[in-house]
Amino acid sequence: MKTKLPLTFLLLLGSYSLSAQAVKDTLSKTTDSIALKQIELQKVAQEKTLTPEEAAAIKKAADQKQKQAEKMKADAEKQAQKLEKEQRKLEKEQKRFEKEQKKIASAEKSLIKSKEKLVKERNKLEKMQTKLEKSKRKGKLSDIEIEKENIEISKQQIKLKEIQEDIDKAEKKVNKLRN
Repeated sequence: MKTKLPLTFLLLLGSYSLSAQAVKDTLSKTTDSIALKQIELQKVAQEKTLTPEEAAAIKKAADQKQKQAEKMKADAEKQAQKLEKEQRKLEKEQKRFEKEQKKIASAEKSLIKSKEKLVKERNKLEKMQTKLEKSKRKGKLSDIEIEKENIEISKQQIKLKEIQEDIDKAEKKVNKLRN
């Protein structure tokens, strides 16, 4: 009876320290510490004679702790896999977002260039019209030259309309990409 009480106390103390150590240590250290506790219990069992019931109880408790440690390790691995999967999902979403942003930036850049081209062509048209009016007032141009200039102006106006259509398409594309 005297040996049973200290051994029971030792077993409870060992169980408590194992569970406390499982929280503090990593999973591999928990498994190693359980193995060390089993070795210590075997040494204690060799030094003092234990009844088969006590030895069985000690072994059962150690096996239960081993199973708990393995379960904790499996749960941690599942959690790690879940986190990795979530990380991959987030990275994929981020790449998709960046790709979308690049498309929007590209479309906006194209729109800006088209608008700059439109302004440049409008200025060119104004200069052509001003030059024609000035030449008409001075009477330097013949009817054929006036017609040629009018044709040039008409071509420039058509070009402006085409550029404006391109701008409208680009604006629709940018709005579609943003939404």
